[in-house]
Amino acid sequence: MNIKKAAEMFDLSVDTLRYYERVGVIPPVNRNESGYRDYQTNDLNWIYLAKNLRNAGLSVESLIEFAHLAQLRETQNVEEAQKQILHDQLAELDEKLAQMRQVRELLVYKIETYDEHVGKFQAGTIPPAKVEKLWERN
Repeated sequence: MNIKKAAEMFDLSVDTLRYYERVGVIPPVNRNESGYRDYQTNDLNWIYLAKNLRNAGLSVESLIEFAHLAQLRETQNVEEAQKQILHDQLAELDEKLAQMRQVRELLVYKIETYDEHVGKFQAGTIPPAKVEKLWERN
């Protein structure tokens, strides 16, 4: 598969794929007789993984380290190092999800009580000393 089709497949730009390869986010892609990149299933898997890990917040530097480790298969503990990168990212993602759940709950609460609160403020029935402390709501 050529670079244009690979880019379209994952909704990335051709420049992004070139950049990912140049900096080492994905391993080098084999080229055909004409010198054009020829993406195979393994290359596409790397792109898919890189895109999703980036979307989840993994840094480019961590992706480069992960891809570099994959190319050092003869070195001991490579798999453990890669697995640790993934574990670390999962822990970060779990923390972000917990934060997002809290924000979601706050938004739901604010939407559900919006009209009531606005009405009370407009009517002047909530004195400043009685304003709800959102951070103490739970």
